[in-house]
Amino acid sequence: MPIKIPDKLPAKEILKRENIFVMDDSRAFHQDIRPLEIAIVNLMPLKEVTEVQLLRLLGNTPLQINITFLHMASHMSKNTAADHLSAFYHVFTDVQHKRFDGMIITGAPVEALPFEQVTYWQELTTVMAWSVSHVTSVLHICWAAQAGLYYHYGIPKYPLEKKMFGIFPHTKVRAFADADILRGFDDIFYVPHSRHTEVLSDDVDKNADLIVLSESKQSGLYMAASLDERRHIFVTGHSEYDPLTLKSEYERDIARGDDIEMPQCYFPENDSTQAPMVTWRSHANLLFSNWLNYCVYQETPYNL
Repeated sequence: MPIKIPDKLPAKEILKRENIFVMDDSRAFHQDIRPLEIAIVNLMPLKEVTEVQLLRLLGNTPLQINITFLHMASHMSKNTAADHLSAFYHVFTDVQHKRFDGMIITGAPVEALPFEQVTYWQELTTVMAWSVSHVTSVLHICWAAQAGLYYHYGIPKYPLEKKMFGIFPHTKVRAFADADILRGFDDIFYVPHSRHTEVLSDDVDKNADLIVLSESKQSGLYMAASLDERRHIFVTGHSEYDPLTLKSEYERDIARGDDIEMPQCYFPENDSTQAPMVTWRSHANLLFSNWLNYCVYQETPYNL
């Protein structure tokens, strides 16, 4: 949230140069406040788990937020009860007349399929097309980042020889280190990844309408954005994951006989009987608070 200070306080210019968000009395006097309207397109199979993960991060700010959950009407969920969807979720046709300050589109376990073969692809692209004129900022996570880059900008995805699985160090791209979405990030920060495909930074760099904001030597492209650094944010990792999410995925993959390696840099001494070491929680909170503040709150109109 901004710091409200007197109009002519000398500290104002210093704080502005340091990229501290300040608001003088004149602007504050004319500002009206209302709750932010955020839509969450939940494509994950265990929807209730993902709800908790995202709401925990969205709720860790002083902003009042109204949440609208969406699911794909063209897909029958096997892992979330129908009565839960009926009670707490909407489909796109329920909300297509509305406008939202922000939207989050989650990952989905459909990476092995070409985008066009995903059962709900047509419905999802309808939502993404609609979001351009009805949503101030869209945060795409993991598979949704790949899907969004493909739909909006024609950026392809590529299969990996083995699953990108674990906690990896990331850095900011020097040219965009001062981007608002990266404010407060350490020089090295950690993010969970769990995916079988990737998008290449080189492909994003070649597109004049996109910028690469963060990468990892081990896991590749982490964050990209539209040129305005706000309209579209693409995050290839799972910063929202709970401490035990990768452990659960690892045990699930082993149980079904997948050829899976232990998640990297996750279990102390690579001992899966030990509790995982959490190294990404502070980054996750900062990512979501930056998105809400700089990409949504400060950009969205008062009258949606």
